[in-house]
Amino acid sequence: MIAAQRFRDRVVIVSGGGAGIGAAIARRFLAEGARVGVLDLATAGLTADTGAAEAERLFAIDGDCTDGEVLESYHARTVARFGRVDILVNNVGQSGRERSAPFHASSEEVWRFVMEVSLFSAMRLSRLVVGDMRAHGGRIVNMASDAAFAGDAGLADYAAAKMGIVGFTRSLARELAPHGVTVNAVAPGAIRTRAHDLVPAAVIDRIKAATPAGFVGEPEDVAAAVAFLASDEARFITGQSLLIDGGRWMI
Repeated sequence: MIAAQRFRDRVVIVSGGGAGIGAAIARRFLAEGARVGVLDLATAGLTADTGAAEAERLFAIDGDCTDGEVLESYHARTVARFGRVDILVNNVGQSGRERSAPFHASSEEVWRFVMEVSLFSAMRLSRLVVGDMRAHGGRIVNMASDAAFAGDAGLADYAAAKMGIVGFTRSLARELAPHGVTVNAVAPGAIRTRAHDLVPAAVIDRIKAATPAGFVGEPEDVAAAVAFLASDEARFITGQSLLIDGGRWMI
């Protein structure tokens, strides 16, 4: 049970927060007292599962996180609703999934999609919030992946985009540290989401065997780490990438 109210009166934006890891992050912040803005292609699942008391602190909008104009409108509407943004979680991202392929057979169209959703969306949304954060401080948490470190075969575009998140995190952290803004990344490994429902059981078994902890993580495991990095307790941590993958990759 979550008893702490670390984020009372804080305003949080979560991109891609309609389901999976993003929804778990949004729920964690709501449980700890935050007002939360969410943008995703579909947010009905999140809003349907949110209790009446927390629903008053949730502002969910359906929209495409790869569309710069949509991001600008979403940011402006969230600020109009809640007054400011204290914490940004750049969660949205995905691989090419069913369009993924060995690099020699991959297409530039898929590369561009993966870069747009997994890297450029984070850069665009960060640029919208950093002006105000430079004045009053804040927290940015970016979603990387342990694929960036492990270099999974068949995911060259995704690994490149997520390692781009790592580099972006480090550079922005140096730039914003003098203004009281921390910028960190989390890098999940195998986490149980809807995407895992499409993966054959034999593949899941191989993933577990390659994970020292021996099991697949839950979205709440990632949400807990994000909440810590966004909290006052993490004020002296910036520019870091925290792997949440049961020890599959260690740095």
